[in-house]
Amino acid sequence: MSNLVRLIIGFALVGAAVALFIFGHWGWGILTILFSIFIFITYFYNENMLIAQWYLRKDNMEKAERFLGRITNYEKQLARLQHGYYNLLLGLMESRRAPMKSEKYFKTALSLGLHMDHNIALAKLSLAGIAMAKRNKREATMYLAEAKKADKNKLLADQIKQMKDQMGMMDKQQQVRYSHR
Repeated sequence: MSNLVRLIIGFALVGAAVALFIFGHWGWGILTILFSIFIFITYFYNENMLIAQWYLRKDNMEKAERFLGRITNYEKQLARLQHGYYNLLLGLMESRRAPMKSEKYFKTALSLGLHMDHNIALAKLSLAGIAMAKRNKREATMYLAEAKKADKNKLLADQIKQMKDQMGMMDKQQQVRYSHR
């Protein structure tokens, strides 16, 4: 359901609640207000996105993909604040199947804007991993530094450290290759 329809339904329910209060049906009026609050909450937090995030945390990719698939046109169905998070979730799911194809989703998520620092750090860390897979050490180092700076609560500190260790191993492998020539 598009956001415009949600707003229309929400305001119609508020109007109905006011009418119910005027006619003395307080119980029904309060219930209608609660329904309208629920409708307004789904304007800002799309239910399909919330359920998909929950399934991603439970590591159930099939169900998460099914709920994200219900969002057919994210520009109309989601609030502008959620566009970046939608692309971040698509990137996380795609990174499990084909990591190189997920790069476009992470870059789109960063360009559309992510408001939580740990999500920015997650996207940059994922881009660093993709750059390492492409053997682009300069870009990977840049993304790792940006991820470390964005990870203010140190939620991804272990993953960042592991990535740096892997980059060190990559340097050693290249040195061994050059010495054997």
